[in-house]
Amino acid sequence: MVLRSISKPIIYLILIGVSLFFLMPIYVLIITSLKPLEEITLANMWKFPSVLDVSSYSEAFSKLAPNLMNSFYLVIPATILSSMLGAMSGYVLSKWKFKGSEILFTLMLFGMFIPYQSILIPLIQFLREVGLYNTIPGLILVHVVYGIPIATLMFRNFYVNIPDEMIESAKIDGANFLGVFRHIMIPLSISGFVVVAIWQFTNIWNEFLFAVTITTSDQQPVMVALQNLSGSQIVQWNVQMAGALLAALPTLIVYILLGKYFVKGLLAGSVKG
Repeated sequence: MVLRSISKPIIYLILIGVSLFFLMPIYVLIITSLKPLEEITLANMWKFPSVLDVSSYSEAFSKLAPNLMNSFYLVIPATILSSMLGAMSGYVLSKWKFKGSEILFTLMLFGMFIPYQSILIPLIQFLREVGLYNTIPGLILVHVVYGIPIATLMFRNFYVNIPDEMIESAKIDGANFLGVFRHIMIPLSISGFVVVAIWQFTNIWNEFLFAVTITTSDQQPVMVALQNLSGSQIVQWNVQMAGALLAALPTLIVYILLGKYFVKGLLAGSVKG
């Protein structure tokens, strides 16, 4: 009732004010990245640069380029593998019921709540034993395993809404397990794949703890390399801010291009319980 009594212009003004408040750090980040180092002080934090200096972007890119490629080598296969495995396990747990399937599903969901810190030591020991420590494939394995529970939950709840009659008709026509999955489930769950892929891409790209403990030197993803930009004596804040923008750009582009499909996928039931 209170909201109804407030006029639309006032609501819009409130929303604009809240948006500007949350955009303030982005404003500081952008203008700092465009300032020469000598202009970066607390007193001048909100001021526009006297001259636009984009050299910080070229310096940050030259330092982060190998690590950006490491992140792409990590994120793309990890996202695809975790999405496909989550789709298949969600398909099995929603349409191919068997004794103990609900218990298995519950146990899988526990994987979403295991703190990263609690398994770091055994994880590193395991990766050393199999020869995957300090490698991109090792990081891919870790993120695929950690991504399966949430991907399974999303796909299972999406597939529950698909009528069982379609599955039965496909079986009558001679389709086996993989045939039903390939010809029925995948075409009907494209929006679900978009939701899971965006979720996994963002989480894996921004993840820091596994990356900093499992990889070193030239194998590190961009988020770890970004932290190393700070230096030891003088912090070049313009380079730091430029590097932060470059590191955030891929996820930003993903949401700009696929954001509407992400919302549609959510509304289609991919994360409904």
